[in-house]
Amino acid sequence: MLLGLILLLIAAIPFGSPKPIQYVQRNNGQTAIEKVPGEKWLRWLYYNPVGGLSLEAVAKRKFLTNWYGKKMDSPESAEKIPGFISDYGIDMTIVRDSQFASFNEFFYRKLKPESRPIVAESSAVVSPADGKILVYQHLGEEDFFVKGHRFRINDFLQNDSLSAFFANGSMAIIRLCPTDYHRYHFPANGSVVYEQKIPGDYYSVSPLAIRKKLEIWGQNKREYTVIRSDYFGDMVMCEVGATMVGSMIKTYENHQVEKGEEKGYFKFGGSTVVLIFKPNTIQFHADLIANTLKGLETQVIMGEGIATTKSPKNEKR
Repeated sequence: MLLGLILLLIAAIPFGSPKPIQYVQRNNGQTAIEKVPGEKWLRWLYYNPVGGLSLEAVAKRKFLTNWYGKKMDSPESAEKIPGFISDYGIDMTIVRDSQFASFNEFFYRKLKPESRPIVAESSAVVSPADGKILVYQHLGEEDFFVKGHRFRINDFLQNDSLSAFFANGSMAIIRLCPTDYHRYHFPANGSVVYEQKIPGDYYSVSPLAIRKKLEIWGQNKREYTVIRSDYFGDMVMCEVGATMVGSMIKTYENHQVEKGEEKGYFKFGGSTVVLIFKPNTIQFHADLIANTLKGLETQVIMGEGIATTKSPKNEKR
Protein backbone atom coordinates (compact mmCIF):
# COMPACT_ATOMS: atom_id res chain seq x y z
CA MET A 1 0.00 0.00 0.00
CA LEU A 2 2.74 2.42 1.02
CA LEU A 3 4.84 1.47 -2.02
CA GLY A 4 1.87 2.08 -4.30
CA LEU A 5 1.31 5.51 -2.76
CA ILE A 6 4.98 6.40 -3.20
CA LEU A 7 4.88 5.35 -6.85
CA LEU A 8 1.77 7.45 -7.44
CA LEU A 9 3.47 10.47 -5.89
CA ILE A 10 6.61 9.96 -7.98
CA ALA A 11 4.52 9.51 -11.12
CA ALA A 12 2.91 12.88 -10.54
CA ILE A 13 6.19 14.74 -10.09
CA PRO A 14 7.85 16.23 -13.20
CA PHE A 15 11.54 15.26 -13.20
CA GLY A 16 13.90 17.57 -14.99
CA SER A 17 12.79 20.36 -17.30
CA PRO A 18 13.54 19.38 -20.89
CA LYS A 19 13.98 22.39 -23.13
CA PRO A 20 11.34 23.09 -25.77
CA ILE A 21 12.07 21.83 -29.26
CA GLN A 22 13.52 24.71 -31.28
CA TYR A 23 14.10 24.64 -35.02
CA VAL A 24 14.99 27.03 -37.84
CA GLN A 25 12.39 28.01 -40.42
CA ARG A 26 14.32 27.74 -43.66
CA ASN A 27 12.24 30.25 -45.59
CA ASN A 28 13.12 33.13 -43.26
CA GLY A 29 15.96 31.89 -41.03
CA GLN A 30 13.93 32.53 -37.87
CA THR A 31 13.96 30.19 -34.87
CA ALA A 32 10.62 28.76 -33.79
CA ILE A 33 9.34 26.40 -31.10
CA GLU A 34 7.66 23.19 -32.19
CA LYS A 35 4.17 22.45 -30.91
CA VAL A 36 4.31 18.75 -30.02
CA PRO A 37 1.20 16.53 -30.01
CA GLY A 38 1.23 14.43 -26.83
CA GLU A 39 4.09 16.47 -25.33
CA LYS A 40 3.02 15.95 -21.70
CA TRP A 41 2.87 12.21 -22.25
CA LEU A 42 6.33 12.13 -23.85
CA ARG A 43 7.84 14.18 -21.03
CA TRP A 44 6.34 11.79 -18.48
CA LEU A 45 7.62 8.67 -20.29
CA TYR A 46 11.17 9.93 -20.77
CA TYR A 47 11.73 12.21 -17.75
CA ASN A 48 9.82 10.54 -14.90
CA PRO A 49 11.07 7.31 -13.25
CA VAL A 50 7.61 5.72 -13.20
CA GLY A 51 7.06 6.86 -16.77
CA GLY A 52 10.37 5.22 -17.69
CA LEU A 53 9.17 1.92 -16.26
CA SER A 54 6.00 2.22 -18.32
CA LEU A 55 8.08 3.02 -21.40
CA GLU A 56 10.10 -0.19 -21.11
CA ALA A 57 7.16 -2.35 -20.08
CA VAL A 58 4.50 -1.09 -22.48
CA ALA A 59 5.08 2.01 -24.64
CA LYS A 60 7.96 0.64 -26.75
CA ARG A 61 6.14 -2.62 -27.44
CA LYS A 62 4.63 -3.60 -30.78
CA PHE A 63 1.24 -4.54 -29.34
CA LEU A 64 0.55 -0.98 -28.12
CA THR A 65 1.49 0.52 -31.48
CA ASN A 66 -0.62 -2.08 -33.32
CA TRP A 67 -3.58 -1.45 -31.02
CA TYR A 68 -3.44 2.31 -31.47
CA GLY A 69 -2.86 1.95 -35.20
CA LYS A 70 -6.08 -0.03 -35.49
CA LYS A 71 -7.90 2.67 -33.56
CA MET A 72 -6.66 5.24 -36.06
CA ASP A 73 -8.01 3.05 -38.90
CA SER A 74 -11.53 2.97 -37.42
CA PRO A 75 -14.32 5.17 -38.85
CA GLU A 76 -14.78 6.71 -35.38
CA SER A 77 -11.23 8.11 -35.50
CA ALA A 78 -12.28 10.51 -38.28
CA GLU A 79 -13.94 12.62 -35.58
CA LYS A 80 -10.45 13.69 -34.44
CA ILE A 81 -9.53 15.24 -37.79
CA PRO A 82 -11.19 18.71 -37.55
CA GLY A 83 -9.75 19.36 -34.09
CA PHE A 84 -6.27 18.25 -35.16
CA ILE A 85 -6.37 20.51 -38.23
CA SER A 86 -7.45 23.45 -36.08
CA ASP A 87 -5.03 22.84 -33.19
CA TYR A 88 -1.94 22.47 -35.39
CA GLY A 89 -2.76 24.76 -38.31
CA ILE A 90 -2.66 22.09 -41.03
CA ASP A 91 -2.79 23.70 -44.49
CA MET A 92 -5.62 21.87 -46.23
CA THR A 93 -5.44 23.98 -49.41
CA ILE A 94 -2.51 21.84 -50.63
CA VAL A 95 -4.16 18.49 -49.84
CA ARG A 96 -5.40 16.52 -52.82
CA ASP A 97 -8.54 15.07 -51.18
CA SER A 98 -10.59 16.59 -48.38
CA GLN A 99 -12.70 13.61 -47.29
CA PHE A 100 -11.20 10.87 -45.11
CA ALA A 101 -12.73 7.65 -43.79
CA SER A 102 -10.37 7.52 -40.78
CA PHE A 103 -7.69 9.53 -39.03
CA ASN A 104 -5.03 7.38 -40.65
CA GLU A 105 -6.33 8.27 -44.11
CA PHE A 106 -5.91 11.91 -43.15
CA PHE A 107 -2.51 11.23 -41.59
CA TYR A 108 -1.00 9.79 -44.79
CA ARG A 109 -2.90 12.23 -47.00
CA LYS A 110 -1.62 12.99 -50.49
CA LEU A 111 -0.73 16.51 -51.54
CA LYS A 112 -1.35 18.32 -54.81
CA PRO A 113 1.76 17.79 -57.00
CA GLU A 114 2.27 21.50 -57.54
CA SER A 115 2.58 22.07 -53.78
CA ARG A 116 5.93 20.23 -53.69
CA PRO A 117 8.02 21.16 -56.76
CA ILE A 118 11.11 18.98 -57.23
CA VAL A 119 14.52 20.58 -57.86
CA ALA A 120 15.31 19.29 -61.34
CA GLU A 121 19.12 19.53 -61.61
CA SER A 122 20.68 16.07 -61.83
CA SER A 123 23.38 17.03 -59.33
CA ALA A 124 20.83 18.09 -56.69
CA VAL A 125 19.81 15.81 -53.81
CA VAL A 126 16.35 16.75 -52.49
CA SER A 127 14.66 16.25 -49.18
CA PRO A 128 12.73 12.95 -49.26
CA ALA A 129 10.06 14.25 -46.88
CA ASP A 130 8.55 17.18 -45.05
CA GLY A 131 10.20 17.47 -41.66
CA LYS A 132 13.12 18.85 -39.70
CA ILE A 133 16.64 17.98 -40.75
CA LEU A 134 20.07 17.53 -39.20
CA VAL A 135 23.08 16.97 -41.48
CA TYR A 136 26.53 15.55 -40.81
CA GLN A 137 29.12 16.03 -43.55
CA HIS A 138 31.70 13.65 -42.05
CA LEU A 139 30.87 10.64 -39.87
CA GLY A 140 33.48 9.14 -37.58
CA GLU A 141 35.51 6.08 -38.54
CA GLU A 142 33.48 3.74 -36.31
CA ASP A 143 30.87 6.00 -34.79
CA PHE A 144 30.01 9.64 -34.36
CA PHE A 145 28.12 11.97 -32.08
CA VAL A 146 24.64 13.41 -32.52
CA LYS A 147 23.86 16.13 -29.99
CA GLY A 148 26.64 14.85 -27.76
CA HIS A 149 25.64 11.18 -27.84
CA ARG A 150 27.41 8.31 -29.57
CA PHE A 151 25.83 6.70 -32.65
CA ARG A 152 27.24 3.58 -34.29
CA ILE A 153 26.52 3.08 -37.97
CA ASN A 154 26.87 -0.71 -37.79
CA ASP A 155 24.25 -0.89 -35.03
CA PHE A 156 21.97 1.05 -37.33
CA LEU A 157 22.53 -0.88 -40.59
CA GLN A 158 23.36 -4.28 -39.06
CA ASN A 159 25.45 -5.06 -42.12
CA ASP A 160 29.25 -5.17 -41.83
CA SER A 161 30.04 -4.62 -45.52
CA LEU A 162 27.60 -1.73 -45.88
CA SER A 163 28.84 -0.12 -42.67
CA ALA A 164 32.44 -0.33 -43.87
CA PHE A 165 31.48 1.07 -47.28
CA PHE A 166 29.73 4.12 -45.77
CA ALA A 167 32.17 4.71 -42.89
CA ASN A 168 33.34 8.35 -42.85
CA GLY A 169 30.49 9.25 -45.19
CA SER A 170 27.75 11.87 -44.87
CA MET A 171 24.34 11.58 -43.25
CA ALA A 172 21.04 13.45 -43.08
CA ILE A 173 18.31 12.77 -40.49
CA ILE A 174 14.85 14.05 -41.47
CA ARG A 175 12.39 13.85 -38.57
CA LEU A 176 8.67 13.87 -39.32
CA CYS A 177 6.42 14.98 -36.49
CA PRO A 178 2.73 13.91 -36.39
CA THR A 179 1.59 17.17 -37.99
CA ASP A 180 3.75 16.68 -41.12
CA TYR A 181 2.92 15.22 -44.51
CA HIS A 182 3.82 11.54 -44.01
CA ARG A 183 4.67 10.26 -47.46
CA TYR A 184 8.35 9.89 -48.35
CA HIS A 185 9.99 10.12 -51.77
CA PHE A 186 13.25 9.24 -53.49
CA PRO A 187 15.88 12.00 -53.09
CA ALA A 188 17.58 11.32 -56.45
CA ASN A 189 17.35 9.33 -59.67
CA GLY A 190 18.79 5.83 -59.55
CA SER A 191 18.04 2.16 -59.15
CA VAL A 192 17.22 0.19 -56.01
CA VAL A 193 19.84 -2.56 -55.66
CA TYR A 194 19.27 -3.79 -52.10
CA GLU A 195 16.44 -3.85 -49.55
CA GLN A 196 16.55 -4.73 -45.86
CA LYS A 197 13.98 -4.87 -43.03
CA ILE A 198 15.13 -4.84 -39.40
CA PRO A 199 12.67 -5.67 -36.59
CA GLY A 200 12.86 -3.60 -33.43
CA ASP A 201 11.15 -1.52 -30.79
CA TYR A 202 8.81 1.45 -31.09
CA TYR A 203 10.39 4.24 -29.06
CA SER A 204 9.43 7.83 -29.84
CA VAL A 205 11.79 9.66 -32.22
CA SER A 206 10.88 13.08 -30.83
CA PRO A 207 13.88 15.15 -29.65
CA LEU A 208 12.32 14.92 -26.18
CA ALA A 209 13.05 11.18 -26.35
CA ILE A 210 16.31 11.28 -28.35
CA ARG A 211 17.91 13.59 -25.77
CA LYS A 212 17.49 10.83 -23.20
CA LYS A 213 18.02 7.73 -25.33
CA LEU A 214 20.01 8.17 -28.55
CA GLU A 215 20.36 4.42 -29.08
CA ILE A 216 16.74 4.54 -30.24
CA TRP A 217 18.12 4.84 -33.80
CA GLY A 218 19.68 1.38 -33.49
CA GLN A 219 16.77 -0.21 -31.61
CA ASN A 220 13.62 0.84 -33.46
CA LYS A 221 12.04 -1.05 -36.32
CA ARG A 222 13.41 0.20 -39.64
CA GLU A 223 13.62 -0.55 -43.35
CA TYR A 224 16.25 0.61 -45.79
CA THR A 225 17.18 0.47 -49.45
CA VAL A 226 20.47 1.02 -51.25
CA ILE A 227 19.98 3.33 -54.23
CA ARG A 228 22.58 3.42 -56.99
CA SER A 229 23.06 6.75 -58.77
CA ASP A 230 25.33 7.71 -61.64
CA TYR A 231 26.10 10.94 -59.77
CA PHE A 232 27.19 9.63 -56.36
CA GLY A 233 27.29 5.85 -56.52
CA ASP A 234 25.43 3.97 -53.79
CA MET A 235 23.46 5.64 -50.98
CA VAL A 236 21.23 4.38 -48.17
CA MET A 237 17.67 5.58 -47.60
CA CYS A 238 16.20 4.27 -44.35
CA GLU A 239 12.76 4.69 -42.80
CA VAL A 240 12.61 4.38 -39.01
CA GLY A 241 9.43 3.45 -37.15
CA ALA A 242 8.40 4.98 -33.81
CA THR A 243 5.80 4.89 -31.07
CA MET A 244 2.34 4.59 -32.64
CA VAL A 245 3.74 4.17 -36.16
CA GLY A 246 1.59 1.23 -37.17
CA SER A 247 3.29 0.53 -40.48
CA MET A 248 5.68 1.71 -43.16
CA ILE A 249 3.89 1.05 -46.45
CA LYS A 250 5.94 0.60 -49.63
CA THR A 251 4.27 2.10 -52.72
CA TYR A 252 6.97 2.04 -55.43
CA GLU A 253 7.05 -0.96 -57.79
CA ASN A 254 9.95 -0.54 -60.20
CA HIS A 255 13.60 -0.75 -59.17
CA GLN A 256 14.46 2.14 -61.52
CA VAL A 257 13.31 5.23 -59.62
CA GLU A 258 13.10 8.96 -60.21
CA LYS A 259 13.79 11.90 -57.96
CA GLY A 260 10.57 12.91 -56.19
CA GLU A 261 8.86 9.60 -56.93
CA GLU A 262 6.90 8.31 -53.95
CA LYS A 263 8.62 5.49 -52.10
CA GLY A 264 6.01 4.89 -49.39
CA TYR A 265 4.22 6.32 -46.38
CA PHE A 266 4.04 6.04 -42.62
CA LYS A 267 0.81 5.29 -40.83
CA PHE A 268 0.01 7.15 -37.61
CA GLY A 269 2.89 8.59 -35.54
CA GLY A 270 6.02 10.68 -35.86
CA SER A 271 8.79 9.03 -37.86
CA THR A 272 12.21 9.53 -39.42
CA VAL A 273 13.99 9.13 -42.77
CA VAL A 274 17.79 8.76 -42.76
CA LEU A 275 20.06 9.25 -45.79
CA ILE A 276 23.67 8.00 -45.80
CA PHE A 277 26.18 8.81 -48.56
CA LYS A 278 29.65 7.57 -49.48
CA PRO A 279 32.49 9.93 -48.35
CA ASN A 280 33.26 12.94 -50.55
CA THR A 281 30.34 12.46 -52.92
CA ILE A 282 27.87 15.12 -51.79
CA GLN A 283 28.01 18.54 -50.14
CA PHE A 284 25.17 19.56 -47.84
CA HIS A 285 23.88 23.11 -48.16
CA ALA A 286 25.67 25.59 -45.93
CA ASP A 287 22.60 26.72 -43.97
CA LEU A 288 21.78 23.14 -42.95
CA ILE A 289 25.36 22.53 -41.78
CA ALA A 290 25.46 25.83 -39.84
CA ASN A 291 22.16 25.13 -38.06
CA THR A 292 23.18 21.57 -37.18
CA LEU A 293 26.43 22.85 -35.67
CA LYS A 294 24.28 25.06 -33.43
CA GLY A 295 22.26 22.01 -32.38
CA LEU A 296 19.20 23.15 -34.34
CA GLU A 297 17.11 21.28 -36.85
CA THR A 298 16.00 23.07 -40.03
CA GLN A 299 12.49 22.79 -41.39
CA VAL A 300 12.45 21.40 -44.94
CA ILE A 301 9.80 20.27 -47.39
CA MET A 302 9.90 17.36 -49.78
CA GLY A 303 11.52 18.20 -53.10
CA GLU A 304 13.68 21.14 -52.02
CA GLY A 305 17.44 20.88 -52.35
CA ILE A 306 19.50 19.77 -49.36
CA ALA A 307 22.80 18.82 -51.05
CA THR A 308 24.67 18.74 -54.36
CA THR A 309 26.97 16.10 -55.75
CA LYS A 310 30.63 17.08 -55.80
CA SER A 311 31.24 15.16 -59.05
CA PRO A 312 29.80 12.09 -60.74
CA LYS A 313 30.74 8.98 -58.72
CA ASN A 314 30.14 5.51 -60.11
CA GLU A 315 31.74 3.59 -57.27
CA LYS A 316 29.57 0.70 -56.12
CA ARG A 317 29.60 -1.68 -53.22
